[in-house]
Amino acid sequence: MNSRSDIHDRLAASLREARKARGLSLDAVAKLSGVSRSMVSQIERGESSPTVATLWNLTQALQVDFAGLLEGKPSGGIEVTRASAAPVIAGRGTGVRIRILSPAEAVGEHEVYELNFAPGGALVSDPHSPGCREHLTVIEGSLRVTSGEDMQDLGMGDTARYAADRDHAIRAEGAARAILIVQDS
Repeated sequence: MNSRSDIHDRLAASLREARKARGLSLDAVAKLSGVSRSMVSQIERGESSPTVATLWNLTQALQVDFAGLLEGKPSGGIEVTRASAAPVIAGRGTGVRIRILSPAEAVGEHEVYELNFAPGGALVSDPHSPGCREHLTVIEGSLRVTSGEDMQDLGMGDTARYAADRDHAIRAEGAARAILIVQDS
């Protein structure tokens, strides 16, 4: 195998894995990146040599590290997701940025998120699956957490563990930052 086809194979695999890890369809990636669906498909199959501009648009849409795109899997035991490459969930909550810290394969079992609240921000959630629990640790600021009829105010360093299989919410009066672990039973 020549180095050119090896690069195409690694690029194709990296982009396909990133798309699937984020649960995106080819159409969704096309809309987010401005690259046509057919071009995304051709790149993922290793049938096209994308321009740097096309690669840049795809890596931005998929929130992957442009520089590390062709490096392949790490040979050692440490897998790193750079801060700028961690996926962010859009459209959830008000005044809250949700960054995914857990690997894609952990979805539905043990998920880890960084929550950044603007003043007055809130993350209001419907019940999750039966037995699901959340573990919330405040890193900066203060938060109010409710689970059903129960409510607690948390300050910096406090951790709350609560049922997430009923209506629940996290609210910030001022700016706040927290780590949220969602654990399905």
